[in-house]
Amino acid sequence: MKSHKPIRADYWIAALLLMGMALIAFINVLSRYFINFSIGATEEITINLFVWMTVVGTGIAFERGAQLGMVTVFNRFPLKMRKGLVVFSALLGAGLFVLVCGYMIQAIYDELTLFHATSAALGIPVWIYYAGVPLFSVFVFRGIYRGTLARLAMLDRETAP
Repeated sequence: MKSHKPIRADYWIAALLLMGMALIAFINVLSRYFINFSIGATEEITINLFVWMTVVGTGIAFERGAQLGMVTVFNRFPLKMRKGLVVFSALLGAGLFVLVCGYMIQAIYDELTLFHATSAALGIPVWIYYAGVPLFSVFVFRGIYRGTLARLAMLDRETAP
């Protein structure tokens, strides 16, 4: 009997966020069709769910090696340099998300201590929307790590006799 791998948390989260966005958009379409009224809060929720899904999806893309790259130029370098470039690229990606997380944590702190802003449509504290970015960035760092290991292993297999 085959053993099935459990579906990973990042896949579940991305699927649930996408399902939530589709459901919210569908409810808004129905409300416009049947009662000629558009629910304004749907846009606010959908945009923020999209941002969160983008962060989760970025981690998945890093792991799969689906981010943009210059493969033709990369393949012209010698093997040791390609390995170095893979690690350098991973460090740049991780550094970028460290900055993103740092700025978002600062924004959350500012919202909690100084501004106390609420969202326009629902009146939810905006820091709740902000919190998803550093929280879901865990998947980005994991994707960068796993993707880097996979690419380094692939380069090792290229040179194996």
